[in-house]
Amino acid sequence: MGANAPTVGHMSDWKSWTGLGLALLIALATVLVVVAITSVAARLTARRESWARALILRARLPYRLLLVVVAGWIAVHFTLPKAAPLGVVDHGFLIATIAAGTWLVAALVNFGLGLATGRYRTDVADNKRARRVQTQIAIVRRLASVVIVIVGIASVLLTFPGVQAVGTSVLASAGVVSIVAGLAAQSTLANVFAGIQLAFSDAIRVEDVVIVEKEWGRIEEITLTYVVVHIWDDRRLVLPSTHFTNTPFENWTRHSSELLGSVEFDLDWQASPAQMRDRLDLILAETPLWDGRTGVLQVTDAVGGFVRIRVLVTAVDAPTLFDLRCHVREQLVQWLHETDVASLPRTRIQSMENPPRARASSVPVTTGQIGLFTGTPEAEERASQFTGTVPVVDPDASSSADHGAS
Repeated sequence: MGANAPTVGHMSDWKSWTGLGLALLIALATVLVVVAITSVAARLTARRESWARALILRARLPYRLLLVVVAGWIAVHFTLPKAAPLGVVDHGFLIATIAAGTWLVAALVNFGLGLATGRYRTDVADNKRARRVQTQIAIVRRLASVVIVIVGIASVLLTFPGVQAVGTSVLASAGVVSIVAGLAAQSTLANVFAGIQLAFSDAIRVEDVVIVEKEWGRIEEITLTYVVVHIWDDRRLVLPSTHFTNTPFENWTRHSSELLGSVEFDLDWQASPAQMRDRLDLILAETPLWDGRTGVLQVTDAVGGFVRIRVLVTAVDAPTLFDLRCHVREQLVQWLHETDVASLPRTRIQSMENPPRARASSVPVTTGQIGLFTGTPEAEERASQFTGTVPVVDPDASSSADHGAS
């Protein structure tokens, strides 16, 4: 008993505001030492391994925050004066520890998934598998972050006694809650499941070239609820994930990025397809845009005063194909102007000096106007009945004549 008495007295000296301050200083010094040791070890590793540098950047802040919270919690728990509400302080440190731990776990998971993403490069020629894996990892990363945050929030809520009591009734009515939540968030859940489906069905991948809503662009980002399409003129088209599962769209890099394109000309009938074909071969041989697979010139139509000539060329991807089509079109137009002007389209108008005479008619032609009352003897007689002089009778004179006669 005598030996224990000084120990009890010594511990009681620490349970004061002065002891609390000293304990916090000791905890802070301990944290600094641990951080210094781990930082030196991480930097030495980063000189040999590139992943260590990424780990330092992602996990440095949450790791240090967690050390400070845990060390401060230990110091406060054993040195807080008895007059202070120890239970409330411990509960606050517990919530802070859960929050810092959640942040650290999320950072470590993102680091691991980012390390896996770095193994698949998309800046190579055959990057189909890499783009598929990166798309899937991006969706998994977002799902993991959401799950970690939800678990962290749930852990914090379960530290409150009232929430623990409610937990039993919530679990008992989980069926009703799930139905209500499903009805309330039907569109959101539909987009979430659509995003997962897009990631793992390989319908679209990041950097895929697509035609959607009559716009040409690349898939820039795939999230749980929406897809961002980078349009060719630097606009961003944001569409819900369900758009790609419910609406048809064109994917130009579904299996490969190689494409076939056409260039069409409406030329005069004097155009020479053989000469144009020889010129096309020279143009394609001199440009690096052509991949050497297809270079064809054909006459596809010859009606309406024009000859339609179509050129088919191939390139390694859509942007290169567009540049190749523009290049072929420009070179052929310039060649036509310089060497074959007669092939340029034109509209012909025929001018006739001696117009053909009218054909003779079996009907006799009269010098006068032919109509209902002219042209024939019968018509003239009919006209005399309607257009001759009509006598006018005086009604007064007619009455006097009638009285005289009587």
